[in-house]
Amino acid sequence: MRRLTRILAGLTLLASGLHAQNQASAIFLLIAPGASASGTGEAGVAAADDAYASYWNPAALAYIPGREVVYQRARWLPGLVNDINYNFLGLRYQIPGVGTFGAHLIYLDLGEQIQTTEEAIELGTFRSYMAAGAIGFGTQLSPLSSVGFNAKIIQQKLADVGTGAEKGKGVSTDFAFDVAYYQKQFLFNSVDLGLVIANIGPKIAFIDERQADPAPTNMKIGFKWHIIESEHNRLSLLYDINKLLVASWLGVDLDSDGIIGGYDDAGIQDGAGDFNSNGDIEAPHTDPWYLALITSWLDDSRYLGDVDVSGNGFIEADEEGNSKNYTFANEIRSLVHNIGLEYWYSEYFAIRFGYIDDKVGKLFHTTFGAGIHYGDYGFDFGYIYGEQGQPLTNTMRFSLNIAF
Repeated sequence: MRRLTRILAGLTLLASGLHAQNQASAIFLLIAPGASASGTGEAGVAAADDAYASYWNPAALAYIPGREVVYQRARWLPGLVNDINYNFLGLRYQIPGVGTFGAHLIYLDLGEQIQTTEEAIELGTFRSYMAAGAIGFGTQLSPLSSVGFNAKIIQQKLADVGTGAEKGKGVSTDFAFDVAYYQKQFLFNSVDLGLVIANIGPKIAFIDERQADPAPTNMKIGFKWHIIESEHNRLSLLYDINKLLVASWLGVDLDSDGIIGGYDDAGIQDGAGDFNSNGDIEAPHTDPWYLALITSWLDDSRYLGDVDVSGNGFIEADEEGNSKNYTFANEIRSLVHNIGLEYWYSEYFAIRFGYIDDKVGKLFHTTFGAGIHYGDYGFDFGYIYGEQGQPLTNTMRFSLNIAF
């Protein structure tokens, strides 16, 4: 199980803007699919123009005619392990006068794990995985604007199914949904806008609801600037901003008694409760998604008392007055920036460059890629370059598009 712990730690590093105190489950949903997006620094919210739009921005499906299937398979976290594989299968189907349906399947194979007892006795091996299936729809509000949505089922198997009291441990099945908007000619008739809030849903628990973690609700805002649009040459600048809408609160001493909690929610002292004498929660906790849409913008800035950084339940001398360190600037710093440049010669050949800037995760990657499309077929390649030791370094993606 140590190997699985390393894998999950590596995946956590890839969650967009994930703070050290943030906790979210099913973070594999934040892995960006498509070799073309990989080449442009994983910017694609306002540039979704194929069946990958069911992931990037289902609202953009409304402007894509015809039918198409896309597929990608890639080794994932090659700097960490060598047997994690990411698979993405997507499709779209337009109904003229109504809109376009889209769907996708994601399967992240985490490889083979060794099952052990608490005494480190090996019991055998099992395979673990994370998977999701989504179906969505995009329709036009006007010739220049559209809306879309996805509904998805998520299943994660991190440990083998046990027996008795342990039955079901390590496996969860959950649901979530996405909402999206797309606007052509948002600025100066040459800049398109995309807005998506993805993975909205209840907390995810493997055993006990009290130990549930939030779904990785993520806000994505994207822009596409059509710099050159001529018969044989197209040049576009892409820019995405990502914000993880997960609100995780450290322990905070709201009543200045030097202790985190100690009371129940009625303000009755019990020595082990999460609340203070006023009934206000002081213990570390996460908010449900409908609150986190707002409070995720405040959980680094709105600490109203001394913060229990060490997590021992008491405010030590070096922790007094540290709430001033939690400012709104921390929230702005947590934004992940993706920027890319894409050049197309006619409809046949594309060259792409990009950059990923994640200050909180300390992920800084240069990307590049290329694409060849002919008739109903398309082949794209993307490569992520970075310093050795970073999990995404040397990640290569190949994807195939087939239109009908």
